[in-house]
Amino acid sequence: MDKKMMKNFYCIKSRQTMRTMGVAAISAIVMAGCASIPAPTEQMAVSRTAVSNALSAGSNEFAPLPLKSAMEKMEAAERAMMDRNYELARQLAEQAQLDAKLAGTMARSTKAQKAADALQEGSRVLRQEIDRQAQ
Repeated sequence: MDKKMMKNFYCIKSRQTMRTMGVAAISAIVMAGCASIPAPTEQMAVSRTAVSNALSAGSNEFAPLPLKSAMEKMEAAERAMMDRNYELARQLAEQAQLDAKLAGTMARSTKAQKAADALQEGSRVLRQEIDRQAQ
């Protein structure tokens, strides 16, 4: 082979090598992008428990708006799970959990405030009764 043919041979060989490396790199990137996101089953369970706890804390009476938001987000997370949109399902479940915790905390706080008010009113009535009997 003469020098010109050798040069062409190596040029063709290096192009093929570069093309093969490029295809391999693109394939690796595509495969990494297509890697499946695991279903957020644990987050869904935690969020359902948070909604249940908020309900049992009396949120439907004392914090209906955050509870409604939590329930709507939980329903949307369930739909996203059925559609296999796991990232959206995880995000919605996390938001539902936060809303449910807020609803539960608001309900417990309102109930505690009502109990404190009732106790103060009972004390006031008792003082009035004692004062009336002392006269």
